[in-house]
Amino acid sequence: MPQNEYIEQFRKRQGRRFDHEERVRKREARRAHKASEYAQKVHGLRAKLYNKKRFAEKATMKKTIAMHEEKSNKHKNEDAVQTGAVPAYLLDREQVSRAKVLSNTVKQKRKEKAGKWSVPIPKVAPVTEAEMFKVIKTGKREKKAWKRMITKATFVGEGFTRKPPKYERFIRPRSMRFKKAHVTHPELKCTFCLDILSVKKNPQSALYTSLGVITKGSVVEVNVSDLGLVTQSGKVVWGKYAQVTNNPENDGCINAVLLV
Repeated sequence: MPQNEYIEQFRKRQGRRFDHEERVRKREARRAHKASEYAQKVHGLRAKLYNKKRFAEKATMKKTIAMHEEKSNKHKNEDAVQTGAVPAYLLDREQVSRAKVLSNTVKQKRKEKAGKWSVPIPKVAPVTEAEMFKVIKTGKREKKAWKRMITKATFVGEGFTRKPPKYERFIRPRSMRFKKAHVTHPELKCTFCLDILSVKKNPQSALYTSLGVITKGSVVEVNVSDLGLVTQSGKVVWGKYAQVTNNPENDGCINAVLLV
């Protein structure tokens, strides 16, 4: 059993405290007051950093609220039968009913925000740091050991330039960099060789995500413009997420399944 699942196992066997929900609710209620108290007390550079963080949070919250707002939609109501006589000036008018609808794009965005995708591989085995990184000794007598070479497959952007070797902490070997992935469409049952746009999420660590490390279970964004996928409004879908299903460092290629 992975080390991080003992808590879940204990909860399944023993359950939670009787007042757990109430404690969580009170903690959430206190959070706003604690944040307000901290904002009033903090000063100097910490205040600047805190205000910047709060500004970003509020902007994200406003965007989310605006995106999730339901819009009123007018559409023809052919089944509705009028009761009673209709005036002559209303005979030519089409009967319109209003409905609160959420567009498919908004639903898709909600899904992306929540991160709720039915992924082919829901759980992956953890990768140790010793397996992920190889320690590189530096210095005249090779006493310094602060550099790390990534031993897994990586993705870097189009205009990527390495840092000067003196200052580069994480080395991504050129032979282990990938630009394309073999992506299988689960409904079409076809495989396409598509360009990788970015590494969206590596389940092992946020550090590996920022470094662009691709391991089994990673979610990558691929360019699907060549497939001719369109939205309901007729716009061409440019990028879509896919989950890696193999170990790229062993196979020499990236195999993934498109998340639809």
